Amino acid sequence: MQKLNVIYEDNHIIVVEKPVNIPSQGDKTGDTDMLNIVKQYIKEKYHKPGEVYLGLVHRLDRPVGGVMVFAKTSKAAGRLSEEVRQKQFQKKYLAIVDGKFEHEKGTFQDYLLKNERLNTSKVVEEGTKNSKLAVLDYEVLKYNEEINLSLVKVNLHTGRHHQIRVQFASHGHSICGDQKYGTRGKGKQICLWAYELTILHPITKEEMTFQVLPEKIGSWKILEDVGNI
Repeated sequence: MQKLNVIYEDNHIIVVEKPVNIPSQGDKTGDTDMLNIVKQYIKEKYHKPGEVYLGLVHRLDRPVGGVMVFAKTSKAAGRLSEEVRQKQFQKKYLAIVDGKFEHEKGTFQDYLLKNERLNTSKVVEEGTKNSKLAVLDYEVLKYNEEINLSLVKVNLHTGRHHQIRVQFASHGHSICGDQKYGTRGKGKQICLWAYELTILHPITKEEMTFQVLPEKIGSWKILEDVGNI
């Protein structure tokens, strides 16, 4: 069984670290996915017979690692899904992107159109049929002049398909290692990581924040001399 880093667990939810390059749920590749990895963990830990219930309430793109929460009951799943719909789910990311920013902080607001056949999205004009508004805030944590790359913190306000990847690329700051939308680091691992998740506990209603940072190796060595994130 895939080794699982459990960040938090109670009777209602389980919060884990999703490694890179593992799907959030099963897909046509048939590769091992997070939903089944967590189900297997619960089954073995609690010696549960039969099928284990586990609710998938949000996803991360396959190449992206970071914090994920799953629901252990249908009631918790319903309430967490409602939080997602009501935009009470707060997700923050770290990304290493191309170039230097004109402003240390800013907001990207674009309309995105998804191409189901190609599994891609693109920025289009407001009013384009089937397009959806995408909004995020960014803050530059560090700029490396030698290699012309910036480390940014991203606060996601909407959860559109490939949103962070598409928006940064369209604004001239594609994510390093992005095989679909990037210009830098082709063939390398994408430098996008879901480092923080804030939710309201589905039962207690307590606000809870979970954080996990990427290992400071490879491109992520850029984190070594960055203070509190």
